[in-house]
Amino acid sequence: MAPDPWLSMYESTCHTAQEAAEKIQERNRYQRNGESTAKLNVAIRSLLQNLKEKTDQLKDRLFHSVSTRQITQLEGDRRQNLVDELHTRHRQLQASFKNEGTEPDVIRSSLMAGGVKQNITNPWLVEEPEETRGLGFHEIQQQQKRIIEEQDAGLDALSSILSRQKQMGQEIGNELEEQNEIIDDLANLVENTDDKLRCQTRRVMMVEKKSTSCGVFMEKSVLDVSSFSKTTVAADE
Repeated sequence: MAPDPWLSMYESTCHTAQEAAEKIQERNRYQRNGESTAKLNVAIRSLLQNLKEKTDQLKDRLFHSVSTRQITQLEGDRRQNLVDELHTRHRQLQASFKNEGTEPDVIRSSLMAGGVKQNITNPWLVEEPEETRGLGFHEIQQQQKRIIEEQDAGLDALSSILSRQKQMGQEIGNELEEQNEIIDDLANLVENTDDKLRCQTRRVMMVEKKSTSCGVFMEKSVLDVSSFSKTTVAADE
């Protein structure tokens, strides 16, 4: 299986940082001996510029890998630590280059005890997480794939729950609409019944009024007839 391009580029960037540290140490030695350092300064500037560009590219590629879920968040955090470390080393080497004649700890720790071994591929690698310690590239890739699959399964389960909740919400909404329609129909029925009741009440009141009028008229008529009868009887006598 082909190696991870990001890791390959990271190794190359570490080599560039190591080479820059060697050149700065050599430049400082030349200065102490009174020798010319013009060519070394040019080479160091080029290496530092190359180191910065490679580190920026690593940062951009890492962001793309994380955003497209090509690697897990755990691996993304681990690689981000590596990139941050490279940024720090670049600033330290830049400061060492400007402060001619000095050898900060970052250079001395890399170059002491007989120089730099050519087989060192990552002199500033942070401690590897326990989850990936002792695993090969293929095994790490499989582990990342398994973690991503587990995350996908969790997202699918969450999506299913949200779908059911959405369906329940729609059913509740439909039920509320039906209940509102029933309430509207009931309100209309009550309103119609109330109108009919008022109408019947008015009719009853009219009938009572008419009954009262008829009673008074009949009573008056009886009194008139009685008076007329008495008058007739008196005249006959």
